[in-house]
Amino acid sequence: MPTANSVSYSKEKIRYAVLSLFLAQGLCFASWASRLTDIKSSFDLSDLLHFGLLVTLQPIGKFLAIPIVGFLMQRIGSKNTVLVSLGGFIVSLFFIGLTSNIYILGTFFTLFGICWNMTDISLNTQAIEVERMYGRTIIATFHAGWSIAACAGALIGFLVINLNVSPGVHFMLVTVLCLAVVVYSFRFLLDDVASDRKDEQTQKEEKARFDWKVIFSETILFQLGLVWLFALIIENTMFDWSNVYFESTIHAPKTMQVGFLVFMVMMTAGRLLANYAYRIWSKPTVLKIAGTLIFIGFFTSSILIGHAESMALKVVVNSIGFMLIGLGISCIVPTIYSIVGEKVKSIPVGAALTIMSGISFVGPLVTNVFVGFVSKHWGLEIAYLSVGFIGICILLIVSLSKTMKRG
Repeated sequence: MPTANSVSYSKEKIRYAVLSLFLAQGLCFASWASRLTDIKSSFDLSDLLHFGLLVTLQPIGKFLAIPIVGFLMQRIGSKNTVLVSLGGFIVSLFFIGLTSNIYILGTFFTLFGICWNMTDISLNTQAIEVERMYGRTIIATFHAGWSIAACAGALIGFLVINLNVSPGVHFMLVTVLCLAVVVYSFRFLLDDVASDRKDEQTQKEEKARFDWKVIFSETILFQLGLVWLFALIIENTMFDWSNVYFESTIHAPKTMQVGFLVFMVMMTAGRLLANYAYRIWSKPTVLKIAGTLIFIGFFTSSILIGHAESMALKVVVNSIGFMLIGLGISCIVPTIYSIVGEKVKSIPVGAALTIMSGISFVGPLVTNVFVGFVSKHWGLEIAYLSVGFIGICILLIVSLSKTMKRG
């Protein structure tokens, strides 16, 4: 469990260090996502199913990360795991921009996914402990910071695409900036007591906390894990296919391919407003509103596009749909993490997040194959409509769960 830093940094410095690493991860991610259409074109992946198979390697990497991050968190703690995982995430981006071989590209897509999930778990473990240190809900601000950086990354990506800057140069500049942030901020993170340095009594206590009977008694973990699974399907659909949707379905020129950008803008706005939403509604109610907005957004983009004749109107209609999806998905993950931090006391935070990650990994794993397959046979707009019904599933899970209502 994280402890006070040996050099007694203030909690503000610790908080802003964690926030800066969320910023670095968000910028790195959005830089990658904003150039997927260029990667698709440079490797001549005109078949959407083939493109879907390529980007599926990233969630496969996320699945492979689960046992790795569990081992590292126990052996070296979340602080050092953040350094390893976020550093690997950033360096993977750099090599994705350099490679011209499809097999090497696939290897780095997989490594990108491994480091992505490891960063998610270790960095959010730090964030939850900082929230506990403050004694109030602040985790949404970390995720808002991630979204702000991702929004900036999407805007930068949009600009460099139109300036004909290659992904290699783009990713190199982002790599240098993000690595500098990691090197500076690492010292301020909360220290962990690695398992091999704990006294015998502490090890016995933590072993008891990992008792599977205790874990399975935490019904809320499995319910939240299922919501997280559905949220990841939606996120991955939007992250990986937004610009492809504007390119392949709307046939918008590059100067009008703003799908990923508007989605990220509203995702950012939603996370900035999350703490205000918690003061008005309970956290389960926030999740239900989110599921409803997601369904309406996908319905707008997939169905109403048929009633738009001009290119400008198509872009506007789809932008509205993407904005609603962004607003809906924005609060789901930080709300889940916050509920875990507040209500799950019988097992360590890192273990809880790893368990939930194990449940939810299926979402990203099947998303791109599903979207690619449906797109190949019935069109990308039908694939989007299908994903939209997952918003209804989130609404139903939260509404029918007695444990969630108590959470």
